[in-house]
Formats: sequence, structure tokens, C-alpha cells
Amino acid sequence: MITPAFDISQDADFLTITIKVPYARVSEFDIYIDEDDFKFYAKPYFLRLTLPGRIVEDGRQKAVYNADDGVFTVRVPKENPGQHFEGLNLLTSLLAPRGVRTAKPLVEEIGATSEIPEDDDEDFDWQIEQTPYEESPPDELNPQFSYGFGNLRVGVFRRLQEELNDVIDLRNPDVTPAAERTRRRLEAEKAKFDPDHYLADLFEDDAIKQLLKYKTWWEEIQHRTANVSPESEDKGVTFTEKEKEQLRKFTNKSYLLDKRAEQLAYLGLIDVLLAYCYETRVTEGERNVESVWNIRKLSGFLCWFENYKSVQEVLVSFGRRVLCYPLYRNFRLVTKAVQDLISLIRLGKAAVLKCLLDIHSIFQENDPAYILNDLYTTDYCIWIQKVKSKKLAGLADLLQTASLSKADLGLELEELEEAASLVQEEEKLLKTAGGVPRQPAALITSETSSSSSSEYTSSDEDESSSSSEESETQDLHETALIQAVEITPSQPATAANADPSPTLATVLVQDMTAHVAVNAPEVPHGHDAADSSLVVKGADSAIEQPGGTKPEGPVSHFLEVTPCKNPLLIIQHSEDSDAPLPID
Repeated sequence: MITPAFDISQDADFLTITIKVPYARVSEFDIYIDEDDFKFYAKPYFLRLTLPGRIVEDGRQKAVYNADDGVFTVRVPKENPGQHFEGLNLLTSLLAPRGVRTAKPLVEEIGATSEIPEDDDEDFDWQIEQTPYEESPPDELNPQFSYGFGNLRVGVFRRLQEELNDVIDLRNPDVTPAAERTRRRLEAEKAKFDPDHYLADLFEDDAIKQLLKYKTWWEEIQHRTANVSPESEDKGVTFTEKEKEQLRKFTNKSYLLDKRAEQLAYLGLIDVLLAYCYETRVTEGERNVESVWNIRKLSGFLCWFENYKSVQEVLVSFGRRVLCYPLYRNFRLVTKAVQDLISLIRLGKAAVLKCLLDIHSIFQENDPAYILNDLYTTDYCIWIQKVKSKKLAGLADLLQTASLSKADLGLELEELEEAASLVQEEEKLLKTAGGVPRQPAALITSETSSSSSSEYTSSDEDESSSSSEESETQDLHETALIQAVEITPSQPATAANADPSPTLATVLVQDMTAHVAVNAPEVPHGHDAADSSLVVKGADSAIEQPGGTKPEGPVSHFLEVTPCKNPLLIIQHSEDSDAPLPID
């Protein structure tokens, strides 16, 4: 028999069941209605549904067949008009399980009840009793450690170790206890943390700010359905045809989980959904080739098979991994992902299931990562449909009251940020003090440096140069000295108008005027400026004026260009050189 594609909707008095049966023999079909049991048969299709409420067969029921589309539409009246049937969009939970419905244990105590009690509505006890860990002796029957949904899988990696090396970071999980997994994960995160990457995303956060403004699809639904009754489970969440097909392909089954396994299932769900919330925000809802890597890498539950013991452990693990692995490593993205998850859970089981179906689809399209569906995601998609809404609400409240700080992550983030802030403050002070940093005073000296003597030729070698080169060099010296004179203030600075922070140019001019006597004669009327020559000579010569007289004063020092990218420096020529040094 083939299970057909179907969909269910409701109004105040009727259920409408739409069943797609292409190429069916419509001349022979049968519909069976009994309280919460609905059956449909049209060869070769068979559908059996267990509904969340009762329906009746009182003559108002109606069935219509559209031959063009191959669709049966069945309208069935409710036993209690006005009753709202919850969970009609959770198609897998409506399919009756194969065989006995109560899923009895294979071994049970004689005289004990054979029925498994239904899940009650009381709050989940997160403060369950814990026993100290005792490591088993190495020779005790070759122990194996479990993993997967509810820790129900053992020995999978003995057969698929090579395939799973690209999926998880943990090696040999079958023989690695939970405490060792945690220790290895923390060491790997510490080795991977990059302070430079973290500080770059902290101070250059334009892209981060843009990502924080993004609104997820469940936030938009929550905004549109703000006035919907809290008791309603769907709250505007709808499934696509692809998602409905996924739900129909799942096998409906029950899970026997003890208190510790159930707690681990809830904590693992938080970890996986946090990774999904981060991935949705940083990609702005657009799936890409890195999506599968982001989800599994940010989840310690998927990547290291972690057995978390509290919500705080989940938050710390997620925060550390966000700051160690993905492209955007910012603590604000961690806190935003937690807020996204809270709003997602408050939207109900349908919203959580929609996210799990998306994760399932992402993993299914990746060659090695599809194994994570077999270990975790498929079971979560089936299990979440049977979880009580009150427990999910309690989980959201627990996340709301939890707190996470940078100090909790153990990566010394506060110290790192404080050191980076001090460096930034120092750079700002340097820029404010003066745009160009002052050169050290040692660069302005009257002694010939070894670098200048090796870079420039001696005065003896300059004597062999042509007269034309000497003339060009002399013109350059004259131009430099005249420019220095022009930028010197014509009036001496007084204490009232003196600049407390002289510029570099002023310092150089003051140094030059202290060592070089420059007398610019007046040019008589009718004479060209070229007649008044400004002659620069060696260290034993003074500056000659057009009359042949030499001004009285100390021995002059002259200018030379240094290899550094600095203004003119005052140094002393060699005594036997009459030719000026070339200026670049």
C-alpha cells in the first residue's frame, strides 16, 4: 500500500482532509470514521490518521473527487462544534505507528503494568539527581560509549570512521568518555582562538551592525501574530509542500527516554538551534555552501557529541565556538542568537519543527553530513512533534533567565579589549598632539653622519665634475636657503604670541638661522636680481656680498639632504671642499 500525500485544515465545525491519489481506482474507495480514528482506502493508497480530537459520522460528512487533479476532499464534522484541534500541521504525529501503539519494553517486571504512562503536563525537573562520574577500568569488557539522539547509538563509528572524519572533530567516539570529549573540545577551542580576528570584528564592526538589524522569518511571524491567542499552537507557521513531503517520509515511532536522556535531548536541541539561529542571521536567511559547516561546527553537540548538564554549559560552549570558528566573531552575535532562539521557541512546536526540517534538508544535501540526520536530526523532527508545549515554554523561560558574560567564556576577552583600547587612546593622543610626528633632535646635527658620507661623494671627487653641474647645484642651494628665509617670521615672536607647539618647519628654520648667516642685499634700481649673487662656499669661507666684503661671524655650516624622508638637515662640510654637496 502507498501512503498518499495529504493535508488537513479546520474551521469551527468541520475538518477538511485533502488527499492526493493520482491514478487511483476511484470506483472502489472507502472512508472509515470512528471517534479520533480516520481511515481512507482507494487502491493502491491507504491512509490512517489518529486525530487530536473526535469526529462523527452523522450524515453531514461529504467527499468530493477532482478527476483532473486526482484529489479527494473529505469534510468531516467535529463531535464538539467549536473545538480547536491542535497539531494538525504536524503530519508525522498524525500517522498511526505500525504495530502496537504502546511500544512496550522488551523486558518488563512481572506484575508491573504493561502500559507506558502518557507524558504529563507537569514542568520538567531540571534539577535531577546526578551521580559522580567513575571512570571504568580499561580492561572491563572493552566498554563502548554512546552518542546520538538520547544517547541511543553505539558502535556506528567503528564502521564509518573514515566517512565521519570530515563531519565531526571527535576521533574514536566509541571509546572516548564524556569527560574526555569535553577536555579535548576545550583544548581545540583554545588553540583555535585568534585575538587579532576577534579585535578586528570588535572595532571594525560595520558588517556586524548590519547583521544585527536583520529580522528572521519567525520574528516577522511573531510581529504579525502578536494578537493570536497563546493557546494556539500554529501561530501563523505554515509548511511548504517540500516540508510536508519530508514529514510524510518520516516513520512515526515512540522514544523511551529516562530523565537524564530527556534532559540531554532538550539541551542538545538548544545547542543545535543556537547554531541554526546564528547561521540564519549571518547569511540573512540565504542558505549557501558554508551553511552545513556553520551549523555542525558551532554545535558542540553535533561536532563533539557533548553531554551537556545545564543550559549554562550550552551557552558557554556556543559562545566560545562563535568566537573561534566562523567568519564573524563578535560577542553581540552570540547574545543576539540567544534572543532569536527564545523568540523561536515561544512561537511553538511548529516553528521549531520548521527549523529542524531546514537543518535536515541542509545536511541531506551534503555528502558526509547526511549521517548527522541519522544520528540526530531525523529523531528530533519526530520527537519534537510529541513534546508538550508547556515544556517548550518552560525551556524558553529558562533561557530568558540565563545570563552569559564575556568572562564566562574563559578566553580573557575583557583583558584583551582593555589592552586594545589603551593602544587606541594612545594613537588618538599622538594624532591630536600634531599631525606629523616630530623627528628626533638627534637627526639635526652639525656632524657628518656615516650614512651621508657613504652615500654622497667626497669633495675631492666633486672637483672633477663639470662647471655646469656646479652651477646647477649652487642654484639649488640658493633656492633652498631663500625659501627658508621666506618662511621665517619677519618679526621676532614675543611671549604673548609665541606658539607653544612650534611646527617642524619652524624648528628647522630656527636651527638654520642659528648656524648660518644669510644677508640678502638690496638690489639697486635698474639692476637685475641676477647681479646680486648669493655664493655658498666651504666651511672656511663666509657668504660673500657683491662688494667682496665678508660679514663677520662664526664659521658657517651648510645644508645637506639625508637618506631619510626629512626636511633639510644642518651638517658640516669637509674642510677641503669648496663645492657644495648635491641636493636631491
